[in-house]
Amino acid sequence: MTTTDTTPENGRNDRDLARHWAPGEHILWRYRGNGTDHVHICRPVTVVRDDEELLAVWMAPGTPCVRPVLTDGTPPHREPLETRYTKPRRAARTEWFGTGVLKLARPGQPWSVWLFWEHGWRFKNFYVNLEEPRHRWSGGVDSEDHFLDLVVRPDRSWAWRDEDEFERAQQVGLIAPGQARGVLAAGRSAVRAIEAWEAPFRDGWERWRPDPHWSVPALPADWDRTPARMS
Repeated sequence: MTTTDTTPENGRNDRDLARHWAPGEHILWRYRGNGTDHVHICRPVTVVRDDEELLAVWMAPGTPCVRPVLTDGTPPHREPLETRYTKPRRAARTEWFGTGVLKLARPGQPWSVWLFWEHGWRFKNFYVNLEEPRHRWSGGVDSEDHFLDLVVRPDRSWAWRDEDEFERAQQVGLIAPGQARGVLAAGRSAVRAIEAWEAPFRDGWERWRPDPHWSVPALPADWDRTPARMS
């Protein structure tokens, strides 16, 4: 159950604590359930860069995470689309398998860009995750996923992803009509950035590598806590 933290931390509120994090610090990258205040996805990550222009974080292989599953434990992607968003869910602890993911997000932008590699650091693709602009707090960033995504290949070609899920989310009321129009507008803006090969696509992040001395972040017991104040 999500707990509400209404008291300042160490005498300071979350606005004071939402500073720029230093490389190597551990924070939480979280998503709320659509239309709710309850966190249902939590991924501990390591800060790569954090400034006025960009937040970059690394999610290492083997990272302990929280993700939603159906009450019987079925992963949502294995449930038929017709009932995927209507059956009851619960939060489940799991582990990030496969290679790690580098996540890049510009303040106020309604998407983040993720980089995926094959084993042996062969770059696979960029992934544009359309989402609510992230809210910073003392322990990390919170957002809401908007279902629709884009995949960008190394040759700069791109394609929409999860259009069927985006449509279904609208049908069951998880995305309101006005919000859906905003998501599509954000997607078209991301496409323009891709076709112009703007930052961060042009910045060489596919050649980035994590510090070998970094440890895998732990999943805190209060991973679902509500920040005292959102920045």
